[in-house]
Amino acid sequence: MDVAVKLYTLSTCRACKSTKSLLDKLAVMYEFTDVDLLNADEQNTVLETIKAVNPRCAFPTVIIGETVIVGFQEKEIRKALGL
Repeated sequence: MDVAVKLYTLSTCRACKSTKSLLDKLAVMYEFTDVDLLNADEQNTVLETIKAVNPRCAFPTVIIGETVIVGFQEKEIRKALGL
């Protein structure tokens, strides 16, 4: 699997934790940012990045290659990963 996987999450979000668990179970390498744990300046910068692909800025925001998935959507995540 050569596609980049990036998650924007909240540390207290149940759907975010489920998404990370799914990717771990599937042995998918991914980067994540717990937005709520960033300082204010970093948080503002990351929120602008998220809004560019997810105007509602809901969590988790999952970016798999060019595909953006909002929320814990197992079928969509698997499909975007080619699984």
